[in-house]
Amino acid sequence: MLIREEIEAREKDFLSPYASFSANTKGRKRSEKECPYRTAFQRDRDRIIHSKAFRRLKHKTQVFLSPAGDHYRTRLTHTLEVSQIARTLARALKLNEDLTEAIALGHDLGHTPFGHKGEEVLNNLLKPYGMHFDHSEQSVRVAEVLENDGKGLNLTEEVLEGISHHPQKSSLSKTLEGQLVRLADHFAYIRHDIEDAIRAEVIKRGDLPKKPMKILGNKILDTLIKDMVDNNRLSEPAKKHLKLSPKIAAAVDELYSFMYKKVYTNCEAKTEEKKVPAMITLLFNYYLKQNRGKNIQEVADSIACMTDRYAINKFKELFVPGEWRTA
Repeated sequence: MLIREEIEAREKDFLSPYASFSANTKGRKRSEKECPYRTAFQRDRDRIIHSKAFRRLKHKTQVFLSPAGDHYRTRLTHTLEVSQIARTLARALKLNEDLTEAIALGHDLGHTPFGHKGEEVLNNLLKPYGMHFDHSEQSVRVAEVLENDGKGLNLTEEVLEGISHHPQKSSLSKTLEGQLVRLADHFAYIRHDIEDAIRAEVIKRGDLPKKPMKILGNKILDTLIKDMVDNNRLSEPAKKHLKLSPKIAAAVDELYSFMYKKVYTNCEAKTEEKKVPAMITLLFNYYLKQNRGKNIQEVADSIACMTDRYAINKFKELFVPGEWRTA
């Protein structure tokens, strides 16, 4: 028996009957010979980790644009935290940890530079052309089309579906693993955005709303993970979707509302964001002119793939006059 087959057999012995089994994957768009050592979902995880898009996340904004401090989160560290939370929950709930990890690591591959502000600006620029931009859809496009010199990563259908359904605004993933990543993403940014906002002196710990903090405690992640495990044990009859208990969910919603008002839309914290629309618009129009307007999607891909620092440096190169130097 191959090592991969041993792993697949162990999954059927150990995992919940409601988990996604590697041996039962719906497969890839292009058929491939199976790896003797790794399951289909393990291969997907490895392909994402080794992709250029994944490496670029280290220089893309999470909340604070191009932070100077070494300890602020970037899109990459956020992704790693989401993966850790999701894996912990998947193991506790006997779901497929490899599928969960692959979805978590790939969920932000298509994010723009400068966080959600960059996404908003690019979306507005595409509207006149009858197009739109959504980072989850772009993450799927990166995996299917843009990576590997235009060949794509050829990921399994389950991973791509989980990535496309990770935002809170989208419909639920068909797999419990995809739903788990969506929740882990929410847990991660609620917790780490509080830490970063306090470090940046945008808020003080004493500013946090007392009622939800009394419920969630100082160790927010521990509370959320315990509640998720206690509320979603899959040895019980099948549940259509994973969720927090009503009391904890309400506390999280209240805390998020506070963060939205005091951090995510805070004028002081978002001062540098005011410069993003002009920068991205000029870059977009420059690439559009170079492209001669033939392929708007290529222009959108070029902007979305940029890191914060690449966009800034490219802007300086194209639009900021340099010094005249004699020989």
